[in-house]
Amino acid sequence: MKILALSDVESKALWDFYSPQRLEGIDVIVSCGDLDPHYLSFLATFFQGPVLYVHGNHDGQYEEKPPEGCICIEDTVYEYEGVRFLGLGGSMRYKDGPWQFTQGEMKRRVMKLWPKIVLHRGFDVLVTHAPAWQINDHDNVVHTGFKAFRRLLEKYEPKLMLHGHVHLNYGMKAQRIRTLGQTAIVNAYEKYEAEI
Repeated sequence: MKILALSDVESKALWDFYSPQRLEGIDVIVSCGDLDPHYLSFLATFFQGPVLYVHGNHDGQYEEKPPEGCICIEDTVYEYEGVRFLGLGGSMRYKDGPWQFTQGEMKRRVMKLWPKIVLHRGFDVLVTHAPAWQINDHDNVVHTGFKAFRRLLEKYEPKLMLHGHVHLNYGMKAQRIRTLGQTAIVNAYEKYEAEI
């Protein structure tokens, strides 16, 4: 399965200069958050497969105007063509606002998901906005990763984790791809094609 992962900044190649060939061979589009809902709706209009998304810390507007034709996978396991996607959006709480959580709050969200994870016998792709603790994150509070995500990776060893939030142009030693055990961890900033 070929996944087009998106996050944080709208790709001009996919929006301003869109052509159908850009989505050829893609099976599913996954948004890791902080994208204009019109952008995701635009892609869903032209794409034959599902467009999945989780919320970024700047996606409060989705409450009023959710991306049309897209599937929110927050706090659930969504299965497509035999591939199981687990969605957990948001970032570390650094100010008041929606889609921001403390370490404890994210841990409780993950604990509530365990019956769904057990029912689906695990998951193949972890889709988040924030990174996992000490993997592609940074030591400032805004870009700190979640410990609960790292525990999920260590316990279930999914094939892939997709996240955003840490922009690759920040100059903070951000990396596109890392690994933890058998899991490839991809920072989906702007766009990235991954295959599992």
